[in-house]
Amino acid sequence: MATGKYIVIEGHDGTGKSTQVGIVRQKLSDLGIESIEFHEPAGSPIADEIRTILKNGVLKRDAMTEALLFSAARHDIWLTRALPALADGKWVIAARNYYSTLAYQGYGQNLDLNLIESITHQSTDDQYTTPDLAVILDLDDEKIRAKRIEARGQLENPDAFESKDNIFQSTVRSGYIKVAKSRKTPIISASQSIDQVADAIWMHIEKLLQ
Repeated sequence: MATGKYIVIEGHDGTGKSTQVGIVRQKLSDLGIESIEFHEPAGSPIADEIRTILKNGVLKRDAMTEALLFSAARHDIWLTRALPALADGKWVIAARNYYSTLAYQGYGQNLDLNLIESITHQSTDDQYTTPDLAVILDLDDEKIRAKRIEARGQLENPDAFESKDNIFQSTVRSGYIKVAKSRKTPIISASQSIDQVADAIWMHIEKLLQ
């Protein structure tokens, strides 16, 4: 049985990653291709608990603590869910991977990028760090991005990342652009309609199907 493909849909909060993951999976299903999804740092019982800590803005911590927590979640998700699925020939469609840590903790909080790369390689493997396809959704209108996040509803605790100021958010967005360019990763405008974004992503996926 052929191994599955690992697809990553990345980008800033509010760019529509989860929506696009669902669309990709439906299109694959229409072609008879089985898939699973996860949304880092959630995706396994242990990772889900770690996510609760990471998303809680009341709990103060530094960038290194965050990077280690994200890496622990990634390790468990990759080991317990992704690798078995790929071995069974299923496609793994993920919202986020370690590009987020490069953007948020690296560029956003000045944690050494090489350190993030090293921690990630030690906690996952080469297949994780080099997806079959990764795309980055980019939204240059902060008001639209903030409005999308607000539409999700009020949280019990302030979100540790969404609640940071506009300077931080701008730095993160710029970080994603740098990550994309350094890895020759396609950047797709999230200011388009949902269908237009989906078509742009599918154009890249079709190349893997050929």
